[in-house]
Amino acid sequence: MGEIVIFSKKRFKQLMAGALLSAAVLGSYGYGSVNEVSAASVQSVTKGVASSNVYMRNKPSTSGKVVDRVHKGERVQILGKSSSWYKIKTSDGKQGYASSKYINQSSGSSNTSGNSGSTAPSASASVEKVISAGMKYLGTPYEFSSNRNSTSTFDCSAFVRRAFMDGANITLPSDSRKQGQYVKDKGTAVYNVNQLKRGDLVFFMSYRGSSASAYAGLDKSKQRITHVAIYLGDNKLLHTYSKQSGGVLVGNFGDSWKHRFMHGGSVL
Repeated sequence: MGEIVIFSKKRFKQLMAGALLSAAVLGSYGYGSVNEVSAASVQSVTKGVASSNVYMRNKPSTSGKVVDRVHKGERVQILGKSSSWYKIKTSDGKQGYASSKYINQSSGSSNTSGNSGSTAPSASASVEKVISAGMKYLGTPYEFSSNRNSTSTFDCSAFVRRAFMDGANITLPSDSRKQGQYVKDKGTAVYNVNQLKRGDLVFFMSYRGSSASAYAGLDKSKQRITHVAIYLGDNKLLHTYSKQSGGVLVGNFGDSWKHRFMHGGSVL
């Protein structure tokens, strides 16, 4: 038979107060609001991509303090939703709120690696660091044959080189043709746009026209590389190619670019 313990009235009240406090703490951390529980369940499975440049704030309101800016094409984790706002986490770990109007949910789970095709998000942290590094230069003016030691202007290969230096501590060759050979030497080159992965370098020949017929019959293996970009997935490119386009930008990987596509591949 177990020992019978008799508490004084004062000690009994102390024990009850402690039990109530523990329950309150457990309720706060283990059984939060519906939104908090929902956010916890969403965090491991939901990814998003910015459909436009959007501010990230410290609370779900336009009166919230701006803590960062998410750029068009940038991928984020969606941690939860409050009314018309998403709580998000960027690739460099910053958290805040952004209007759901400008963040589109993308399919796929952060625990799933079986996706294939050009829209599959990369699981590589190095890829995301490179892209995040490149995104910081959005709007930087274009200059042909720019100074490789400067970040005030870029041409296409200088920009790509800087993104990989900043994001992955990798120093690529200084021009697009040598960068294209670098990918081939690593054995990662692909020649079908549907085999490209997020973070791959993409190489192009000179512009000959907007129609497929302008490139018909060409042996692209004998053409000269004249442009390089970083593939973001979802038919988006991060690159720079002219002063008129506004410098470094996220643009569509449309037919006019696909007609000029030579090869692509990873350097990581």
